[in-house]
Amino acid sequence: MKNILKETYGLLFEEKLIDEIVAVSLLRDFKQDDILIDFGDYIKKMPLLISGAIKILREDVDEGDLLLYFIEKGDTCAMSMACCMGETKSEIKAVAETNGTVIMIPVHKMEEWLGKYKSWRNYIFNSYNSRLKEMLHTIDNLAFMNMDKRILHYLQDKVKINHSKEIKNTHQQIAYDLHTSRVVVSRILKSLENEGTIRLHRASIELLKS
Repeated sequence: MKNILKETYGLLFEEKLIDEIVAVSLLRDFKQDDILIDFGDYIKKMPLLISGAIKILREDVDEGDLLLYFIEKGDTCAMSMACCMGETKSEIKAVAETNGTVIMIPVHKMEEWLGKYKSWRNYIFNSYNSRLKEMLHTIDNLAFMNMDKRILHYLQDKVKINHSKEIKNTHQQIAYDLHTSRVVVSRILKSLENEGTIRLHRASIELLKS
């Protein structure tokens, strides 16, 4: 585990902190579509993402789940940290976007390391800041951006986190993530194809213009 940690976090964390993480943490592999954290869970361990990508969803009882943001290699989830520190039930769902690996850190170590390691303190504060900016961006999208632009932004995010211009989501899955209908998604995707922005394939979407 130490070599895996050093590869991802070696420039961020002190050697002693990496040794402590190795001593108390669990390495967990996950598959695409695995639910890593569900609504209402008590979170006992905090995730550090080693590889892959995870999408973070907010529950909407009436309309279905809302996509907040994605986390990638080297990231953690600020919402998970908030639940860990407050010992409250999770208000988010974390679903694997791709196959990957995560290191799970016991909650009680979080506060200890905040006072003990400057690098951990900086990492946590920077993570909160990054996730807050992403959530504010999501709010701006919902409030001010039309669905055409939201779908294009969503496709661009998918390309970024999967490192591929081919997006294998169904129209229904895109509709679910963006709180709209499959009919609307299909219409907008066809329009984007006519503009030359994307190319629709039988089981995937190819982004041609970023």
